[in-house]
Amino acid sequence: MNTRKATAPRVKPAPVARGASRSAKPRLNMRAWREHHAYSFFSSLARIGARPWATALTVLVMGLALALPLLLFLLLQNVQGLSAGWQEAREITVFLKPEIEATAATQFAESLRVRSDVAIVKIRTPDEGLAEFRSQSGFSDALKVLQANPLPTVLVVTARENPRENINATPALVEQLKSDAKVDLVQYDAAWRQRLGAILALGERVVQVLAGLLALGTLLVVGNTVRLDIQSRAAEIGTLQLLGASKGFVRRPFLYIGLWYGLLSGFVALLLVLAVQLALGDALAHLLSSYDNRFAFSALGWIPASLVLVVSAALGWFGAWLVASRHLAQGQPA
Repeated sequence: MNTRKATAPRVKPAPVARGASRSAKPRLNMRAWREHHAYSFFSSLARIGARPWATALTVLVMGLALALPLLLFLLLQNVQGLSAGWQEAREITVFLKPEIEATAATQFAESLRVRSDVAIVKIRTPDEGLAEFRSQSGFSDALKVLQANPLPTVLVVTARENPRENINATPALVEQLKSDAKVDLVQYDAAWRQRLGAILALGERVVQVLAGLLALGTLLVVGNTVRLDIQSRAAEIGTLQLLGASKGFVRRPFLYIGLWYGLLSGFVALLLVLAVQLALGDALAHLLSSYDNRFAFSALGWIPASLVLVVSAALGWFGAWLVASRHLAQGQPA
């Protein structure tokens, strides 16, 4: 009788869906990418915290470089705020001769109001001018000894706005007022207001150029610091490269080091600006009180402060990226 050996039935493996293996791999890669970012974020902070003196010096240098253009920007912002309430250079002050009576001054003002190139004419009598001078000059007691009012009648003429008018040329209205027999002096404020506008524009350009130069200096400081860190970890990075680590994997910890340097230097810059504001606060308040507090100092708002932190962090990140990418492109340190 022939006997056959009993064999276990073959069980076919369950079919694996093609999409499952493909979708699992990107999920694992994304998880590893997130974990390495989190590890680099905290490990870089611990690394710069392990050398407090070197980190403090680097952050202070970068903070001073960022605080200087920030203080100039704050100063320029306040100067522009003081000049924002001034009218355009269309106001003409006309001083009539002392012998011109009030009736003749009123008739002259009416003749100017009907002109097509005149928008507004205001009459300032000698009594009104003397009262204003007493309230603003601080010599009210000394003016009591005057037996007569020496101030003439003043007309404040606002020329009608003409977009096609060349603001650098003296309007024909000013020349006609100067030639009138009733006029003693014509003061046209266009010249000094144009100079003030040019000075403010120059100051804004200086702040921009200085901010660009100091931002470049910040990049160099971060780059040099990261370069030294790369050289100190040359053996470790070389081992990672030999094991097949990508350039992004090797570069990532140094990017976060640059980010921390930039963010900390931004905080230092804001603290320096706050310290300067506190140091000058009493003297500035005393100066503004002498002008009856008609002007207000504008401090740094939270939007510019947030922007400083973002820009400083971006500068640190970019400086570290430049240095790390350069070393990796040259095959260093492996």
